[in-house]
Amino acid sequence: MLHPIWDTLKLSDNTYSFFDDVYAVVRLIPKGRVTNYGAIAKYLGAARSSRMVGWAMNAAHKQNEYVPAHRVLNRNGMLTGKHHFASPDEMQKLLEKENIVVVKDVVKHFKTLFWSPVEELGIK
Repeated sequence: MLHPIWDTLKLSDNTYSFFDDVYAVVRLIPKGRVTNYGAIAKYLGAARSSRMVGWAMNAAHKQNEYVPAHRVLNRNGMLTGKHHFASPDEMQKLLEKENIVVVKDVVKHFKTLFWSPVEELGIK
């Protein structure tokens, strides 16, 4: 079964991977909204692969096309991936540019700002 996101992607060769799926979903997160690793994994049909989504986010800076990895948090809204940015406060600064308030490495109003790919994009 194809995921809805795959309908919009152009596959150039057979090197497409789970990480590419993750990056495609992350690029759809609207500015000013956040999601978590588990929500992305669930959308991609791999609900137990939130750690793998985290690994993808750790490598997101190596992509040719920008991946807004700062919008992906842990299940409690914590900036657990902040150590993989150029500086320890870069993730927070990027979120704050989108008017997202961060207090002690946790996004304030996380539940209100939460973007669920399953709910927003649906699954066929």
